[in-house]
Amino acid sequence: MGGVLRSSARMKPLVCIMFLTSIAWTQQQMPEPHACKKDAAYNKLDFWVGDWDVFEKNEKGEWEKAGTDLVEKVLDGCAVIENWKSTGGFEGKSLFYYRPVQKDWKQVWVTDTGPMKEKSLILELPDGGIRFQGELAKRSGGTYLDRTTLTPLAGGKVHQVIEISLDNGKTWKIGFDAEYRRK
Repeated sequence: MGGVLRSSARMKPLVCIMFLTSIAWTQQQMPEPHACKKDAAYNKLDFWVGDWDVFEKNEKGEWEKAGTDLVEKVLDGCAVIENWKSTGGFEGKSLFYYRPVQKDWKQVWVTDTGPMKEKSLILELPDGGIRFQGELAKRSGGTYLDRTTLTPLAGGKVHQVIEISLDNGKTWKIGFDAEYRRK
């Protein structure tokens, strides 16, 4: 028993040093306050931030209200949250976040019906638009590609197109083609 107590007494300084080293390392890894606001990479989705009425073309080619979308920067500018509500009562939320070490953007989309999508920013378009894409599982097995393109338009509007590909990107089918208009 005496050996255990002596061994334990010798371990206390080592544990204390390890703890203090861990705290110092953690503080060095933490970004400075307001770091996201100071880094232009976090501004990639700024053109989409806002309170929107969203319109989709119907079969006649006329704009029809599809829903509303509140897109806001949160956590001191470190992330973007999308709050979608369709006119039919369907809801969805996205979390967009930038990973500074990898220098990339990610999206996680969840709905009130359960499906979830995870996408990555894969393309920055010359007109200021961006494209997120991910590989999603089919309920019947296998996968398909899902991509979302957001493009700023004149007058502060935004064009959003969501497409899927069942043949690994050879062809794409539009599932949602909408225009965002500020409320």
